[in-house]
Amino acid sequence: MTTGVPGVDLAVVWCGVVAAAGGALGLLYRATRGVRRLAERLGDLADDWQGTPPRAGVPARPGVMTRLGAIERQLAAVEHELHPNSGGSLRDAVDRVDERTRRTLDD
Repeated sequence: MTTGVPGVDLAVVWCGVVAAAGGALGLLYRATRGVRRLAERLGDLADDWQGTPPRAGVPARPGVMTRLGAIERQLAAVEHELHPNSGGSLRDAVDRVDERTRRTLDD
């Protein structure tokens, strides 16, 4: 079907092409939204795992392995205090207080 005016016919065809291309781009954008979100979340995971360097106004964040190392050192320090050793642990102090209390009650 034509209008008989070549300029109008050409404009109608181009409007149809632009509308079809816009619709196709819109569908493509919607279809790839999940993939883009997944890629963004994987990027966040990589940043959390490796850590991030400091930026202007934002301090550095250590990575997972660095944080696990710090937790292991803290745990080792706490565990050191829970077992008798050379007399300097919390467990040794509790044992000394217990022994003094027992001697006081026995007298």
